[in-house]
Amino acid sequence: MPLESYELDENEKLLLQKILDGDIALRKIEEVADPETAVKLRRLAIQEFAKLEFEHIQNFSFDVEATTKKNIENMIGAIQLPLGVAGRLKVNGEYADSEYYVPLATTEGALVASVNRGCSAITKCGGANVRIFEDEMTRAPVFKLENLDRAKKFYEWVKSPAIFEQMKEVAEKTTRFGKLLSVKPFVAGTYVYLRFSYDTKDAMGMNMVTIATNAVLHLIEDEFGAEPISLSGNMCTDKKPASINTILGRGRTVVAEVTIPAEIVKNTLKCTPESMVEVNYSKNLLGSARAGAIGFNAHAANIIAAIYLACGQDAAHVVEGSTAITSMELTKYEEIHCTVTLPALPLGTVGGGTGLGTQRECLNLLGAAGAGDPPGANARKLAEIIAAAVLAGEISLIGAQAAGHLARAHAQLGRGKF
Repeated sequence: MPLESYELDENEKLLLQKILDGDIALRKIEEVADPETAVKLRRLAIQEFAKLEFEHIQNFSFDVEATTKKNIENMIGAIQLPLGVAGRLKVNGEYADSEYYVPLATTEGALVASVNRGCSAITKCGGANVRIFEDEMTRAPVFKLENLDRAKKFYEWVKSPAIFEQMKEVAEKTTRFGKLLSVKPFVAGTYVYLRFSYDTKDAMGMNMVTIATNAVLHLIEDEFGAEPISLSGNMCTDKKPASINTILGRGRTVVAEVTIPAEIVKNTLKCTPESMVEVNYSKNLLGSARAGAIGFNAHAANIIAAIYLACGQDAAHVVEGSTAITSMELTKYEEIHCTVTLPALPLGTVGGGTGLGTQRECLNLLGAAGAGDPPGANARKLAEIIAAAVLAGEISLIGAQAAGHLARAHAQLGRGKF
């Protein structure tokens, strides 16, 4: 498209031509233009390169300057996701103790409807009880020692209470809110991995713990002489499925439960408690074990991903959230007792994408935007709501499969006519 056809002033046309000629790199446009102009010029340059015209990605409402400083590089616009709500969902937590409409951003038809049905069943029973058992974010550098004897000495040195106090003092000088909780050493040959665990309050905390741990590395080099190979040795473990996160926890470790009478199962879920228990056992437990899965659940990642996208979380952390374990058992009163355990739920209500306009509105809907009082309360509130929503999703999907309704629901809500 000729440059004359764009609504640009002469300076903008000159800059665009330089970008197209390769005289100005895409990543350096902000050096010669204000943030909004830089986004526009970069988008137009990509249009020219791809020989197409964008019609939608230039439409957005968040603050460009703040977003390009904190959230993204080489910005050309924004994408849109449909946003729905499920609920009301009654949550009986220590931090979330009310009824909520849960925001879900997704392109998967039938998901919101399914979670909504699960919310209805839970709320009719008086709500889901939710508790947080662990709250810590981790970073694990790796060191290589000269020999096995030196590795053993380093391993024991790290476990000294006096050394931990020194590490704690150094780490906590880098952050106003973060607290170093523990340092656990792991050995593989002459490699030693140190898994640092922090309380990061309302932040998800990866940047916080990375900076704090890096400061401790200098102490280790000075005091013991061990030099790190990498600030992250994958024992953290961040954004990858790992048994260590399932066992020790990472982010928030949360459990939600509800007991549903047979009558509500019949009227709301259109099946029986016995059939749901059978499906959960054969699918979530036995089937997952036979497949070698880490998570033992129906579709926990669906709900976590949809809430994460709506509320400005790092979507890659869905991989840790997907390790959920769902259990369903009959009670002596012929009710069904359902629980979902989320061993690793990294999230925050400050930092990252939580400051973007639409995401902050979703957090406001849950009453969990920004820093909590006391610090950490809002992030824990969000974790409890997510756990209850995951439980709703698990109950609804297992109920649909027990009733034989899964394919029908997706045919009605999840696909068009081809």
